[in-house]
Amino acid sequence: MAYKALRHFVEDLEKAGELLRVKEYVNPHLEITEIVDRFSKHNGRALLFENNGSDFPLLINAFGSQKRICMALGVDHLDDISGEISLLFKTMMKPKENILDKLMMLPKLSQLASWMPKVKSGRGECQQVIMDHPDITKLPIMTCWPEDGGPFLTLPVINTKDPNTGVRNAGLYRMQVFGPTVTGMHWHKHKVSAKHFNEYKKLKKIMPVAVALGGDPVYTYAATAPLPENVDEYMLAGFLRKKKVELVKCITNDMEVPADADIIIEGYVDPDEEYILEGPFGDHTGYYSLADYYPRFHITCITHKHDAIYPSTIVGIPPQEDAWLGKATERIFLAPIKMTLVPEIVDMELPIEGVFHNLTIVKIAKDYPGQAQKVTNAMWGAGQMMFNKMLVVVDESVDIHNYGAVAKTICENVDPQQDIFFSQGPMDVLDHSCSKFAYGGKMCIDATKKYPEELRVSFHIDSISNPGISFLELESIKKDFPEIEDINVTLIDSGISIAFISIRKNRKNQIRELNETLFQQTALKTVKFLIYVEHTVDVKDIADVVWRWSNNVDPRRDSFIVVANENDSMAHIGFDGTRKTKELDDFEREWPNIICMDEETINMIDEKWETLGLGKFIASPSLKYRKQLYSGGAVVTSS
Repeated sequence: MAYKALRHFVEDLEKAGELLRVKEYVNPHLEITEIVDRFSKHNGRALLFENNGSDFPLLINAFGSQKRICMALGVDHLDDISGEISLLFKTMMKPKENILDKLMMLPKLSQLASWMPKVKSGRGECQQVIMDHPDITKLPIMTCWPEDGGPFLTLPVINTKDPNTGVRNAGLYRMQVFGPTVTGMHWHKHKVSAKHFNEYKKLKKIMPVAVALGGDPVYTYAATAPLPENVDEYMLAGFLRKKKVELVKCITNDMEVPADADIIIEGYVDPDEEYILEGPFGDHTGYYSLADYYPRFHITCITHKHDAIYPSTIVGIPPQEDAWLGKATERIFLAPIKMTLVPEIVDMELPIEGVFHNLTIVKIAKDYPGQAQKVTNAMWGAGQMMFNKMLVVVDESVDIHNYGAVAKTICENVDPQQDIFFSQGPMDVLDHSCSKFAYGGKMCIDATKKYPEELRVSFHIDSISNPGISFLELESIKKDFPEIEDINVTLIDSGISIAFISIRKNRKNQIRELNETLFQQTALKTVKFLIYVEHTVDVKDIADVVWRWSNNVDPRRDSFIVVANENDSMAHIGFDGTRKTKELDDFEREWPNIICMDEETINMIDEKWETLGLGKFIASPSLKYRKQLYSGGAVVTSS
């Protein structure tokens, strides 16, 4: 289904009971974030803030559930898209043996052509109103979190072109506002727009840029999609909406933008101009991304529809709205990966707590020894999957959407000294655990059933029992090791040989040494996996433990294997998911703080809640996480 306007999507959300209009004034500075955070963590509705101090209603959390992301993409189920892509690939790749087979392809080729974007003459609805003097501060741009460097556009579709080939790219990168006509342009070095920027720099030319806000919600999704460099995002949008995207020329530069977008911001980036210090920003990892230097974007024109709506989102400690955009990508791009790159893949899952790049679970049809490693190498070479930190590979009989079943499979099938493989390579720029910026360790956990060639001599995993650990044994461990705050062994009763330990770090090599002692000399010697987090983390909250651990661990550096004493005995492994410091870990980089709302804003929204018509009161999620905050602002200054 193609939405002609963001307003039409809003109307459909309202009809479906998926939208709440907020008519009383709410400040885009922190207050909207605090309300949305409460809604997004409780599967709440999309919100339209109609009174925000500007002329533009603000739509947020519009993608924040499975139902709403499906509505945005015009499907009943996300797997419907994957099925369509699979059918398309099979048709295109099928051998054409005769003229009849080739003629039968013509309708499919015609359909492909119907999805290609088209530039039309004249102006579009997005240009109904042209600001006399462009001023981006007239939009209700949010300052999302207390330590943010300022207000940020969070759903801008940024359009650029390769100056040599003319190939278009549409990407979604945040934009910090520095004044009426200046923002930052936060494109990471791995992104296509950054490559376009580098080409303009070589040519010593000014780079035209156009930013689209709103329009069909498919545009926003397509801009987040991990497409190959030369595939036009508007072609993907055309495929998803089953209607080509109509583009119009900008007014002050030679770029094209969707004719039905709500708001267009035109301008340029000068590659020779000094960069601007951008950030910090409360990011999708649940931590602040720290301030750094990025190009300046100069605004030359702002246009919009008469009835334009400003789209926005917040990111932070999961779950948030962006988790559902990630789920759409997981489902949509499963098919092409299976069909063209790794055919043995049956399914894949990106757990929300793994914030996209940290943790991926893959189900394969295994036919020979070493196949899990083969799949891992292929996945790490597949576009955005190069940023994956931890990859778990299981057999096709495992329900990978049931995390308990996955954990049990890992414990049953993994010999830590044989079946865990480490590598290193490019990492997401936002990964703060790497010792070097955007370069760090990776880990594959081969949790498939093993062929004889893959087994350690005479060791059989299924012969290892997992007896429970008593309360008295746990108390004894905590007494003997006072740096241990708490231990969670509840999973062991379910046949999952994993324990979680919160620890107060106070010396070098502490976790490495403690890990070996616990596995060799205490009741924990019957456990296969230990995960360590800081003393402030509640180890009974497993989702939070996984979130903190997967963010804070560099697997190659922070994994400690305790090898088996004998070939027929069990090996163990511990993972250090604590903060790293120069004093205790020789870690040279700054460490970011987790994202929490300030107490003043929390209290203000508590007081306003009933008058805003938000329904049943929801307590602030930040109350839980404020106990885990480090001292300092966006950058941690001490423990």
